[in-house]
Amino acid sequence: MPRAKGARATTMPVIHAHAAGLDVGATFHVVAVSPDCADQPVRTFRSFTEDLQRLADWLQVVGVTTIAMESTGVYWIPVFEILEAHGFEVLLVNARDVKTVPGRKTDVNDAQWLQQLHQFGLLRGSFRPSDAMVRVRAFVRHRETLVSAAGTQIQRMQKALMQMNVQLHHVVTDITGVTGLRILRDIVAGIHDPARLALHRDGRCKQTPETIRQALVGNYRPEHLFALRQTLELYDVLQAKIAETDAAIAAALTTLPLPEAASAAPLPAVRHTKGKNEPHFDVRRALFALIGADLSQIHGLGPYTVLRMVTECGTDMTKWPTVKHFTSWLTLCPGNKISGGRVLSAKTRRSSNRVAALLRIAAVNVGRMQTALGAFYRRLAARIGKAKAVTATARKLAVLFYNAVRHGLQYVDPGVDHYEARYKQRVIENLERRARQLGLQVIRPASLPQTTGVS
Repeated sequence: MPRAKGARATTMPVIHAHAAGLDVGATFHVVAVSPDCADQPVRTFRSFTEDLQRLADWLQVVGVTTIAMESTGVYWIPVFEILEAHGFEVLLVNARDVKTVPGRKTDVNDAQWLQQLHQFGLLRGSFRPSDAMVRVRAFVRHRETLVSAAGTQIQRMQKALMQMNVQLHHVVTDITGVTGLRILRDIVAGIHDPARLALHRDGRCKQTPETIRQALVGNYRPEHLFALRQTLELYDVLQAKIAETDAAIAAALTTLPLPEAASAAPLPAVRHTKGKNEPHFDVRRALFALIGADLSQIHGLGPYTVLRMVTECGTDMTKWPTVKHFTSWLTLCPGNKISGGRVLSAKTRRSSNRVAALLRIAAVNVGRMQTALGAFYRRLAARIGKAKAVTATARKLAVLFYNAVRHGLQYVDPGVDHYEARYKQRVIENLERRARQLGLQVIRPASLPQTTGVS
């Protein structure tokens, strides 16, 4: 179609003149550069390490300085790390945000589309912590996998016990506790006398020795004993691997750079009760030296939870200019879908963010506490439901976490009474404002303080 007379052709400004797009695959990668940089702007490299080194060398030869790639499974990790080690600026973009134009779908088209979008500055890279923090994060994530695997073995031990009608898990809180493990080891060793097994009862156990003896009378069939013995052995191996991983995490934390202005304040008193699955080293002290604040003082955030959060988002909160940017990254704020001035949807976006998941779990735990945050959760849960109350409380915890890490703010719980008093004051002031709009007046009893304005 001919251009109208007097119309001027408009082109998008080039932001990154030396940009490349990389389509990641399992066996090969397709990379595209600007036609002005090379005679063959699209090339294919295998996923072997030597080929990735050649890919980095070729990109340096053609003058590429920044590269955009999609986060495809885990295939992007080795090529990302190699390119970053060669000094390139690598942007890991969300595949949902880089949908190709309609038409034929090929790896070459994908790579060229990524290159064009990145060239015009239309792509944003996903957040990734520093390389040193990524190493610690890998250990912590591996530990979570081991803990989950140990939980699976506990379930299998319970199944074997139920098949033998041994009701140990009904009379003992934890079959992997002191009493439970002693009894399990004797059972797999061939001791099946319930009276003898009941002698392993710990003094802190709530059930009486007779109740435990009755629960240990079972049908000890050999196939079920075989399964119990193997699952117990696997559980012991996993516990040894978890302890080994804890030592690796503790060593990796010492390699992280400490803040320039180290906190001279002493480590606060322990407020959190150590859980069974927490690391075997002093996590609070290590994080206090790294951050300069004890974030486990915040209700709902134990030392292990804080460790997982710090390894996921790092200690440099300047990546998010404000706390609103941080909560938006966590998808803990309302959505913003507006068309024609009308709000179509304000639902919270779905996300697999690990930090957001930890904060939601912490919010549920906070709801059971007699604190200001707990009162906030219960008030919202009664008014708008538990699901929305969890999200709102998780956002408050995220704000506290952000302010503590970036600004060093200390958390002080005002208490349930303070929160309830503030809530009551807000309700009264809203009633007074509404009454003034209707030409009425609210008369307070002498016991309630009068206010001169609406806050």
